[in-house]
Amino acid sequence: MLRTLVAGFAGGMTMNLVMLLTFRAIGFGWNGDGILLTSPIQSQKLIEVWTKLEPLPLIIANPAPIISGLVLFGIGHAFIYRWLSAAWPPGIMPRALRLAGLLFFMVFLFGEFFTPFNQFGEPLPLIALELSFWAAIAIAEAAVIASIMEYGKGNA
Repeated sequence: MLRTLVAGFAGGMTMNLVMLLTFRAIGFGWNGDGILLTSPIQSQKLIEVWTKLEPLPLIIANPAPIISGLVLFGIGHAFIYRWLSAAWPPGIMPRALRLAGLLFFMVFLFGEFFTPFNQFGEPLPLIALELSFWAAIAIAEAAVIASIMEYGKGNA
């Protein structure tokens, strides 16, 4: 149980860090000057939601609940890993890639389809960029969770 909680906490913190390095640094920019807000093909609706329409998203106006929530999701992902990984081939990378694929397909791909594409009308090239960010996030989080969960088990 403790290992699962530690793995989940570390996975959630990794998710936060990689989101900072992708969505914040590249996508939205430190001062709203990232490609997702300045691209001439970007949906005006998405730009308005992220920059002008009050209340602004919590991740901008008050990030603490979102940061904490992502850590809780990481803990949940670690419990899912614990539940499913016994059915997966042994080894950190085979298991990490399965968890990453599960997270990417079930959470991130669905999220991009339902919100940016469906609700905001975001163009496909920018969705593809965001999906590359989500893939990096899923792989990093899953690798951290799998590494901690498999540590000392001889499943390198």
